[in-house]
Amino acid sequence: MLLQPTTTIKPPHHNTQNHVSFSSSLSYSLCFPSGFCNLSGFTKPLTCPKNHSVIISCSSISQVHSYGTVDYERRPIVKWNAIYKRISMNDGPERGSVSVLNQWENEGKKVTKWELSRVIKELRKFRRYKLALEVYEWMNNRAERFRLTTSDTAIQLDLIAKVHGISSAEEYFVKLPDTLKDKRIYGSLLNAFVRARKKEQAESLIDKMRNRGYTDHALPFNVMMTLYMNLKDYDKVESVVSEMKEKQIPLDIYSYNIWLSSCGSQGSIEKMEKVLEQMNLDTDINPNWTTFSTMATMYIKLGQLNKAEDSLISVESRITGRDRIPYHYLISLYGSLGKKEEVLRIWKTYQSQFPTIPNLGYHSVISSLVRLDDIEGAEKIYDEWLPVKVHYDPRIGNLLLGYYVRKGFADKASTFFDQMVEAGGKPNSMTMEILAEGHIRERRISEALSCLNDAVSTLGSKSWRPKPANVSSILRLCEQEDDTQSKEALLEVLKQVGCLDDEKYMSYIPLSNGTFSSSEPEIENDTSDNDEGSEILLNQLQDSL
Repeated sequence: MLLQPTTTIKPPHHNTQNHVSFSSSLSYSLCFPSGFCNLSGFTKPLTCPKNHSVIISCSSISQVHSYGTVDYERRPIVKWNAIYKRISMNDGPERGSVSVLNQWENEGKKVTKWELSRVIKELRKFRRYKLALEVYEWMNNRAERFRLTTSDTAIQLDLIAKVHGISSAEEYFVKLPDTLKDKRIYGSLLNAFVRARKKEQAESLIDKMRNRGYTDHALPFNVMMTLYMNLKDYDKVESVVSEMKEKQIPLDIYSYNIWLSSCGSQGSIEKMEKVLEQMNLDTDINPNWTTFSTMATMYIKLGQLNKAEDSLISVESRITGRDRIPYHYLISLYGSLGKKEEVLRIWKTYQSQFPTIPNLGYHSVISSLVRLDDIEGAEKIYDEWLPVKVHYDPRIGNLLLGYYVRKGFADKASTFFDQMVEAGGKPNSMTMEILAEGHIRERRISEALSCLNDAVSTLGSKSWRPKPANVSSILRLCEQEDDTQSKEALLEVLKQVGCLDDEKYMSYIPLSNGTFSSSEPEIENDTSDNDEGSEILLNQLQDSL
């Protein structure tokens, strides 16, 4: 049973003037002449039938749930869910969304825009970005059937950035006509720049947005604050807050939460608690579960464990509706506090509230139990996950694999890796680096390098970089064994992933005189298995776009 609220929660205030979105309050349509179809497809231009117009509706993002459809197009949930399941389980290199949708229609079943939009939303929710983009590409090739809105265009831009990279997203943006580029599309590109940590481009773009009148609400400022938070430029976060106050742009819940996190990241409990006081005084704001999960994370980092536990009680009292994400953070943060009983209590509550648990839920509880050194409990839940999983997420298997390697259970690690592959797991870069760590422990330089080479070539490895500690250990072994060839092979791996050009990264690698840096950098790997609760508000904001 969830705990009852221990604090007074202010009733919601409805302020239509402060609605936050990259949208227009008006709804209108733009008709483009026949043949103007290349804006909706990225991979190749399309040709529209003669005498056919592409209609792009600029409906408000606050009404994006309609997805440009009319009521009679809506279908029961079973149909879109069936399509989603087929696509999510059919993502091999020769398959994907296109083959599933073609097969669906070849079976005599028609699919509507609303259903496809719902599938895209679900794929994005679980970070299946490539599959989501393929659904859009399938629709783009059927422009006479599917009416694309500017919200669709903004979402496609976001997906292109995630799948093909920021340069491709910029190219897509440039090809759009200026008349189509509303605040949502500019906002989507701004968010893409922020995710890629392109500070100069983001600052240049928001200046253009200011000139166009697209910064009259909190959202673009929130996006910039996420950039400065990621870059640990906390003074800039304060500058953004000051600009919003100066321009009388009301701070929303995201603004406050990012500001609060910035204060905590600077190690100032006093500043963080003052921001919370301001939130409580703002009649338009109700501190939400994200507010208190952020505070709990900061309290844990600063050693204020009693305050952290109080914050987690507030998190639990604010869980509403069918939101699974708070449970993931509760489990993770109670694990960080060393509270195994609370981890298991929240897990049982979570299971009782939902008929199915996504991979992220299993990841959070297995990760917490591994950190608490309860490997038997972690293995038990892993075994429960295997028969119910929709697809094998290697990040979950990596948790157990990493434990076995760290404990020196070489045979167990090897056997478990084989079981991962048999269960349908596709090793990611972190999987291969974990195996490399096992070889490093046994002084097997050649095998360790082989694993790192595999990590480079693994699908989704473009953001991966080897841990400096592993690089340093291999170099140390090479020096001891006078193995110049292996040293050169390691440098080639570092070259392929862009480490040699990164001065900060290389500063943590041993110098020629054998000295080492005193600490390691914080390497940002998308494939990392570290579940940092402090990222919740940044991820939640970016997902909301």
